[in-house]
Amino acid sequence: MTSATPDEAWQSLIAGNARFIAGEPAHPHQDVRLREQLVDGQYPSVAIFGCSDSRLAAEIIFDLGLGDAFVIRNAGQVASPSVLGSLEYAVGVLEVPLILVLGHDSCGAVRAAIDSQAADAAALTPNVAGLIAPIVPAVRRVARARRDEPLDISRIDAGEVGREHLRDTITDLLTGSELISRKVVDGSLGIVGANYRLHEGRAVPDVLLGLS
Repeated sequence: MTSATPDEAWQSLIAGNARFIAGEPAHPHQDVRLREQLVDGQYPSVAIFGCSDSRLAAEIIFDLGLGDAFVIRNAGQVASPSVLGSLEYAVGVLEVPLILVLGHDSCGAVRAAIDSQAADAAALTPNVAGLIAPIVPAVRRVARARRDEPLDISRIDAGEVGREHLRDTITDLLTGSELISRKVVDGSLGIVGANYRLHEGRAVPDVLLGLS
């Protein structure tokens, strides 16, 4: 298993992101020998839970290679039983020292959640409606509106909604998984919530738990 601390794992991601931003990626851990070595096991130093957006490829953003990251993605990085189970596997079995929850600007799921609160909102399919439902509370808080009150969506800052939802997602991980919350408390696991800026290529931390 990896011997990295939460802080070391985060600093490694910061360094990889800096290489990506500068256009000088090292493309580590992508050779044939390592590929063969990984057949018998994996030892990632981070679990990354991010949005499925095609512009948010975590291994590229952080200049990672094979075996470096255990990656989970869905639209809007919405916590669910499958996400929690996958992260518990990463934390409990693979013993990763860090979970990175990665949101981004111009998120389609966030936009859909905002648009769904308009008085004349178009009907969504049940699956899409269920997916974005956990983002709606962030929309309401940003708009400072009551639960069923129609909103003027033109006045809602999507970036602020995205940041609120990122924090909600981390709360969902902690409240939804005793294993994750216990490891944060005992110091063996850190959690970082970061927002990726599409234009800059930079992952900007917003929440840091269990790091010095």
